[in-house]
Amino acid sequence: MSDRAAWTHAIAPGIEPVRANKYHARKCTVDSIQFDSRREAERYRELQILKRAGLIRNLERQPEFLILVSTLYGKSPRPLVRVGRYRADFRYVDTDTGQLVIEDAKSPATRTTAYRLRKRLVEAIHGITITEV
Repeated sequence: MSDRAAWTHAIAPGIEPVRANKYHARKCTVDSIQFDSRREAERYRELQILKRAGLIRNLERQPEFLILVSTLYGKSPRPLVRVGRYRADFRYVDTDTGQLVIEDAKSPATRTTAYRLRKRLVEAIHGITITEV
């Protein structure tokens, strides 16, 4: 137990200290749904308004995309291997265009090198475009 955890435990027994988010985002609850950041929660509110207005449909939260790769060995391809996953914030269909939209609520701090690599891989593998809001 760290010094801070021991101190907190001594003052308030049975209460564990809350670990801070590494990007300093604060969890937020909207419509009984917990979001990882206020930016994501606010975007959800906006998308709910668009959905009620009939401008979007099939709104999904946290759609997951697998990152699968295959390599050529000799003349035949090897089986697909899962090397990771990417979880976007939202997926929906724009009713005007019929286009599938994948969105990720990002701040400059969360646009890490690892995120950019996963985004490019998913776009290439799945043939989609991820929009950052």
